[in-house]
Amino acid sequence: MKEYEKKFYTSEETMKFAEKFAQHLKPGDVIALEGDLGAGKTTFTKGLALGLGVKRTVNSPTFTIIKEYKGRLPLYHMDVYRVEDSYEDLGFAEYFEGEGITVIEWAHLIDEQLPGELLTIFIYHGTAGERRLVFVPKGERYELLCKEIFS
Repeated sequence: MKEYEKKFYTSEETMKFAEKFAQHLKPGDVIALEGDLGAGKTTFTKGLALGLGVKRTVNSPTFTIIKEYKGRLPLYHMDVYRVEDSYEDLGFAEYFEGEGITVIEWAHLIDEQLPGELLTIFIYHGTAGERRLVFVPKGERYELLCKEIFS
């Protein structure tokens, strides 16, 4: 499986990239975000929201688990860090198969419920405050998406 990588030196650069990236997304796309606390998962999601035309302020749904935003396409922003049971049925599949874009922070915690095809983005802290984003596509749709973005 091919991986793709980008480095950013400011949160503004990360958001601008995510905003442009959002223009390539289609209904039903699922993006898993992984990284340490403060790595930039919510910052990336804020950029996606801008690219989808979301007008509301986007913040982490840590205590609500799921926040929905209206834009060109609906944005379903999930933070499953506090989900106590990875098998708990919270209706995730309805979002994954819906008409919007689903972004899941800490997705590995519900690995058993994730769709077979998705794009995982690992966000790592680098030296001097940089962020390294590693895109790992799973499935033909996401392979093509990465090739489109990174070519």
